[in-house]
Amino acid sequence: MSDELTIKSWRSTLRGFIHPRVVALLFLGFSAGIPLLLIFSSLSLWLREAGVERATVTYFSWAALGFSFKFVWAPLVDQIPIPLLTRWLGRRRGWILLGQLAIMISIILMASVDPQSGPSSLSLMAVAAVMLGFSAATQDIAIDAYRIESAEPDLQALMSATYIAGYRIGMLVSGAGSLFIADWLGSNRDDYLYQAWQSTYWLMAMVMLVGVLTTLTIREPARQSQTKLIANSNRYLPILIFFVLVVGVFIGSIYFYSSLPSVIRLLVAIAVTWVFALGLVKMRIIEYSVLDQTYIVPVQDFFQRYGLSLACLLLALVGLYRVSDIVLGVISNVFYQDLGFSKSEIASVVKTFGLLMTIVGGFMGGLLSMRFGVIRVLMLGGFLSAVTNLLFMVLAAKGHDITWLYIVISADNLSAGIASAAFVAFLSSLTNISFTATQYAIFTSLMTFLPKVLGGYSGTMVDSMGYPKFFLVTALMGIPVLALIIYIGRRKHFSFKLMSDG
Repeated sequence: MSDELTIKSWRSTLRGFIHPRVVALLFLGFSAGIPLLLIFSSLSLWLREAGVERATVTYFSWAALGFSFKFVWAPLVDQIPIPLLTRWLGRRRGWILLGQLAIMISIILMASVDPQSGPSSLSLMAVAAVMLGFSAATQDIAIDAYRIESAEPDLQALMSATYIAGYRIGMLVSGAGSLFIADWLGSNRDDYLYQAWQSTYWLMAMVMLVGVLTTLTIREPARQSQTKLIANSNRYLPILIFFVLVVGVFIGSIYFYSSLPSVIRLLVAIAVTWVFALGLVKMRIIEYSVLDQTYIVPVQDFFQRYGLSLACLLLALVGLYRVSDIVLGVISNVFYQDLGFSKSEIASVVKTFGLLMTIVGGFMGGLLSMRFGVIRVLMLGGFLSAVTNLLFMVLAAKGHDITWLYIVISADNLSAGIASAAFVAFLSSLTNISFTATQYAIFTSLMTFLPKVLGGYSGTMVDSMGYPKFFLVTALMGIPVLALIIYIGRRKHFSFKLMSDG
């Protein structure tokens, strides 16, 4: 009898994969996966082929910092209607479509710039890349809200699975696909051809139509979050003006203090923006109660549940867990190219084969987490992520060796998949269901902020110390992470909640 119930349960689960909402998340995930690598790896190779210095290339990774600050405007996506679009498509689909159209426009703008045209062209490329990062993060916020609200909890796991699968396929298209296309159209390091990269990015913009058509086809969620849409312009305009002013001051501060070192300039800009925002509140541009309910209450809830000391340690772990992977990943494609690997080799081994290993690692991480507990697998993932960085030192010594490239990519992506699966489960466990969207956005923003800032200096670090020492440094970055996991795992709350009794 139990065997029959098990078979029936498996059949019910498999049937869930053909549920319309589950299938829709595959295509929305594909749309969400397209933009990221057009800012990171594909853009890095384009700029290097165009003769841009390595240090400047890695600075462009900061264009994706929009993903690290998306919690700032997530409440706007949740509360502010879009003229015409909200009435036509609804609350969630309207914002998804706006994000997708903005992504297409940003990619087309990037395609219109030749990096070899001079410093002004790089500035324009940077603006377009920042627009792409901001638009992609906005699409992510809206899709996350749509996913949570469009189905009951029993379908959420399947929707997450198809979303992640679609996201990885989108990354494959914009990563390996764009490299294959640019190579096929005739651009390489010895013979740079702007038209090849221009056509490649145009095609990537057109690929986003998959997401647009999906958004126009799906239905608006029947159940919405308890956050009410602000229909009165007298209420939402002050919020929008407040956001625009704060962002403007932040960007202006970055430009005004351009003579300072980059990290100091970023910290100064954050401080200036914070003071400016407080000033706007005192001037009654926006009511304090609105800011309190939107930003402060969810943060207070987190600290009240875990206490000050443990909450700070948890946030430190969230902010540091992926530092080894991301800092190395920013310059990895440049490293492969410097070793003499062609774009086709990078696309086939690093992007295509690496994607497969990441997916396998993700399944392994999920299974191991169910059997041994999240904290233990979080520890395993952190350890493997640091250790596999040492394999890059071996690859640097071997040079252009395709066998060793397969070995390094297998180990690195398998460990990344294991770590990611455990980390997502860990972040989900920290979230209070009453503040899911805001708290999860804060966690994911914090998760990438410091690694991306440090990643912007990866080119400078390599120039000063060479690849082998750089890879050793990225491995050592994992030691504080392991210490934090060990300490947190010993706390009764987490050992009981996240670790398997077996």
